[in-house]
Amino acid sequence: MTIDQLNARYGAPGRIVFRPGHCGYPNVVLANKYGTAEVALMGANVLSYRPTGHSEVLFRPSKRDYNRGESFHGGVPVCFPQFGNRFSKDLPQHGFARVMPFEVKATEYSDEMTEATLVLRSDAATRSLWPHDFELAIKVTVSMKLNIALTVTNADEKPFDFSCGLHPYLLLRERDEAVVRGLDGAAFHDAEADSDGVQVGDIAMTCPKDHIFSLPPSPRHEFAVVDSGLRRAIAIASAGNDRAVVWNPGTNYTLPDFDEDSWRRFVCVEPVSDWPGGRTLEPGGKYTLLAAIQSTMEGCDEEA
Repeated sequence: MTIDQLNARYGAPGRIVFRPGHCGYPNVVLANKYGTAEVALMGANVLSYRPTGHSEVLFRPSKRDYNRGESFHGGVPVCFPQFGNRFSKDLPQHGFARVMPFEVKATEYSDEMTEATLVLRSDAATRSLWPHDFELAIKVTVSMKLNIALTVTNADEKPFDFSCGLHPYLLLRERDEAVVRGLDGAAFHDAEADSDGVQVGDIAMTCPKDHIFSLPPSPRHEFAVVDSGLRRAIAIASAGNDRAVVWNPGTNYTLPDFDEDSWRRFVCVEPVSDWPGGRTLEPGGKYTLLAAIQSTMEGCDEEA
């Protein structure tokens, strides 16, 4: 559909607007009294989130033009049908969903929320990489928080295994001034060093991190990134995940869409499901991974 057709069918003046995006595909902007978010139909990547009265919450790399198939290292990329590359060496890093175009399934708004649901369904292109029929839906809602619901449906006649995750790049003034809270006592695997450990206290982001934390069974997990440079705390709540990843590459390597010092300006706190072994989904079965992001500008020196 063209941008004019999308706006005519799914848009709402001042609330839901489609406009040109990267890779030749549209973006959708969601707005209300609580803030704004922009979501790319290419990859269903949440590119920005700005609560009313606050600065931008998500890091976005300086590169603006992308071709289909190129990964975007910013916003909130979608990882499916694998997180990382340990579930299957035959699949791309973090899967293929983040570099494929999604369709608009529905939009909705009320006095308290504005949302869009995008969907990726199996086709010849996905089956060439992963031989299963599925539907992957992502619902992005702007309310008092940014809410993201990622739902996998098995549309095949046989079970399949997968892993998935959401990969938020949270904007910082300076990485070395930030700490991550909520993981004290959690066991982790250090993917860079290929070693295991247990977290003691808050995580000081004064060096590169690639830690995959195992979470205790719980209907809800809560974390916070406290950025003393911006005097801001970003709260992250998740459900449906048994892992959380804290990542910043430092100068270990440079991604193609990063500037030389981009690593200083973000930390990723990522809800991840079933890493590395995968989750089995029966025919007709559904699985949902939830994440909510909220920014607070007061009291972040002592509490978050």
